[in-house]
Amino acid sequence: MRLLQLVKKVPGGLMVVPLLLGVLLNTFFPGFLNIGGFTTNLWKTGATTLIAMFLFCNGAQINVKQAGQPVFKGVLLTTVKFLVGALLGILLNKVFGPAGILGIAPLAVIAAVTNSNGGLYAALAGEFGDSTDVGAVSVLSINDGPFLTMVAFGVSGLANIPAIALIAAILPIVAGCVLGNLDEDLRKFLAGGTTVVIPFFAFPLGAGLNLKQLVSAGLPGILLGVICTVLTGLGGYLVMKLIKSKHPAAGAAIGTTAGNAVGTPAALAAADPSLAGIEAAATVQVAAAIIVTVILCPILVSWLDRLEKNRAPATA
Repeated sequence: MRLLQLVKKVPGGLMVVPLLLGVLLNTFFPGFLNIGGFTTNLWKTGATTLIAMFLFCNGAQINVKQAGQPVFKGVLLTTVKFLVGALLGILLNKVFGPAGILGIAPLAVIAAVTNSNGGLYAALAGEFGDSTDVGAVSVLSINDGPFLTMVAFGVSGLANIPAIALIAAILPIVAGCVLGNLDEDLRKFLAGGTTVVIPFFAFPLGAGLNLKQLVSAGLPGILLGVICTVLTGLGGYLVMKLIKSKHPAAGAAIGTTAGNAVGTPAALAAADPSLAGIEAAATVQVAAAIIVTVILCPILVSWLDRLEKNRAPATA
């Protein structure tokens, strides 16, 4: 059986297929992955370590002469993600109030749209972009959590991102970059880690989600996920086109909602008690958006990548 070729036929298949398998297993057999030992470490709790290894290997592929490109791309993509989510949520609040429209609250919009799934971004950037695209995750990590959402709500003074947290996110990439530039053989040796690790961290990411979250959120949660993928995904793609990136489709990989964004409504409600009434609904909507964007974003990135490749001969 040619399983690998079958998986690769799915848009973003190396990431999406194992992730969805993790979702299904956690939905129907939630206790199986908690039996302990190597099973739990690899398939339930190992995502963070494996993503760190993935970033290290990608860092080794960055040429020091191009070190500014990952930072530049990261700043642009983070700005797009923040502005789209903040402006959309603020506009929704001004026109329709805290309850929003179609059941989608501004709190849910800002929480879901301003946060991106760093692991999925890195995987898609690795598959459809290059090391400079993957390296952008070092800056994108700043939108991971409630910080930018609090800024959008005008209560940024209550939020704090410790400098050590940013250093911790960047360090694996920097260490890999240093070693890869010191030794070309090391760079080649670590190149395999930019792809082989992807399905291994994708599965435990999926194992942290379940289909019940999607059902409980209903149509508003699904619509929120679609909005996030389409608006921020296309925004990331267009800004990469604007700077004439070699792989603009990789910019669309920001069209996701971070897994830990599900806790953002609660964090905002703690900072502003007036939001407590819509916290529960916003939380399940954000959870649904996480699942929906995991499915839709790879499809969008893959489609844009094919579009770019089809255009290439005509412009050559």
